Amino acid sequence: MKKHSAPQRAKAAAAKLHPANPHQQGYDMTALRATLPALTPFLQTTPAGKLSINFADPKAVKTLNQALLAHHYGLTHWDLPEGYLCPPVPGRLDYLLYLADLLQQNNQGKKPKFSKLTLLDIGCGANLIYPLLAVKTFGCQVLASDINSTALAHAQQLIDAHQLGNNIKLRQQTSDQHIFDHLLKPGEYLDVTLCNPPFHQSAADASAGSERKRQNLGLGDDAAALNFAGQAHELWCEGGELAFIRRMIEQSKAVASQVFWFSCLVSKQQHVAPLQNALQQAGVTAQHLVEMAQGNKQSRFIAWTFLTEAQQQLWRQHRWR
Repeated sequence: MKKHSAPQRAKAAAAKLHPANPHQQGYDMTALRATLPALTPFLQTTPAGKLSINFADPKAVKTLNQALLAHHYGLTHWDLPEGYLCPPVPGRLDYLLYLADLLQQNNQGKKPKFSKLTLLDIGCGANLIYPLLAVKTFGCQVLASDINSTALAHAQQLIDAHQLGNNIKLRQQTSDQHIFDHLLKPGEYLDVTLCNPPFHQSAADASAGSERKRQNLGLGDDAAALNFAGQAHELWCEGGELAFIRRMIEQSKAVASQVFWFSCLVSKQQHVAPLQNALQQAGVTAQHLVEMAQGNKQSRFIAWTFLTEAQQQLWRQHRWR
């Protein structure tokens, strides 16, 4: 069972965005403005003479996302309802790129035929960012789930607007206590799952987190709600991310033969060790910890599988080649 040593983790954490990430050199605001002129009013010149935006302004951040998605991925109709989380595109793409690396490592170093692969996004949200980027970057098939019907309705609008109905299918999870139950159908197989779990353990914890961000950015007293939006199910769950991921690990055993790699983001470093122990206790045959970084922000995801070597070989032969 593979785990990374402390020096390996430190080295990986010091790295920047994935080498294949087109955003690792920052944003070409001039090109983005040319693609989406609506970005122009939000641009400002930094002391270093570079164009940027006020990242504490939610309208500026959303417009930057619209420009990035239109310019780099041809997603010209992306939008987000008020009050839902606005995802950072570079970091979201990094998760997908590192998952692709994991699949390639398991395929004797050869890129699998991504058009044959199916990905499950657990908690796709109204922004649908992972499915959209996955289809545009890799051309794979995506199953996207969420418990919020309003979020799924907007996600469907994004699918329809970009004519991606043949690539992305939505499915509602009706229970906030279940992740895979009543979601996967018998005989349905997934090559990889991903998830950005709720971070906080209560509404009060989420509110305090927004307040800390407000203070760090030097914003006014009324700015927290405006700049750090998000629906309750996006921000918190009982027990926070540790409890959520532990539940995911436990419930993944029921669909162990239907998924090659399960994965989930882990925001807090101190949660890694207990989650690795939980995976061992669950009886996984392999697990990986992949460190990521975006600027000063450190992140990571864990991945695990229950498939034996023989089962993995059969899977590769029938689905990846």
